[in-house]
Amino acid sequence: MDVFQLDVADDEEVVAKVAAIDVAKATGMVCTRVPHENTPGRRVTKVWQVSATTNAIMELADHLVCAGIERVVVESTSDYWRPFFYLLEARGVRVWLVNARDVKNVPGRPKTDKLDEIWLAKLNARAMRRPSFAPPVQIRPLRDSTPLRPDLTPGRAPPSPRRPPRRHPTTVTRTAVL
Repeated sequence: MDVFQLDVADDEEVVAKVAAIDVAKATGMVCTRVPHENTPGRRVTKVWQVSATTNAIMELADHLVCAGIERVVVESTSDYWRPFFYLLEARGVRVWLVNARDVKNVPGRPKTDKLDEIWLAKLNARAMRRPSFAPPVQIRPLRDSTPLRPDLTPGRAPPSPRRPPRRHPTTVTRTAVL
């Protein structure tokens, strides 16, 4: 019988300086987790809200670069992730897009925006989420200008919308009057 011994440090962080962004329509909730300056093994967590404007996202990118953030995880349920992802990536930040369904559906976890961001940053530090597909820079214009699904049946007539049954405007029906 072969016995293998593995030395595992449970508290070891995969990525030391990480950030997480939960993107909404007009804002993004940002969380950074970096090592404490004086106490080894401790982490400093900061959570704040950022507007989804170009200037605010560029200021955020500058802040993340100055802080030495190694990887940013962006989580969004719609196309609202695009400005954050594209602008942070253009600034040189390593960005991962993750699926909100994989992050949020954990039983027993509190569901507030701030706690969600801290949770997402912890998952990011330990590389416990895999990135979703984000199109490379070379094919983004093509992907943005084409529809998501081609029309598979070009010869067929479009389905007619289902009409609700016609209601009489009064409570008296014609058969009751005649």
